[in-house]
Amino acid sequence: MRRRILQDNDDQDPVAMLSNLFDVAMVFAVALMVALVFKFNMTEIFSQEDYTIVKNPGQENMEIITKEGQTINKYKPSENQDGSGKKGRKVGVAYQLENGEIIYVPE
Repeated sequence: MRRRILQDNDDQDPVAMLSNLFDVAMVFAVALMVALVFKFNMTEIFSQEDYTIVKNPGQENMEIITKEGQTINKYKPSENQDGSGKKGRKVGVAYQLENGEIIYVPE
């Protein structure tokens, strides 16, 4: 009778092992997200500063992403945007010199 009381029944609980696997999966998922943010140099997403990102510059699928305060806007320049009435086209090229100065050359 005393042996049954002293035995630990937690070792036989299969659900306890699943909760440990869930914890490991969550830690892995968070670590993967942090690694991807640092790999693609997207740390400015978490800052309080305003920023602009241009994805695929000069190509058909180019996107301009801007953050102003708490709002994030996504703009796709094209000849006919659906419903918004906005149109966009390439108007020039910007070059950054070695000293950090940016020069805009209109076309």
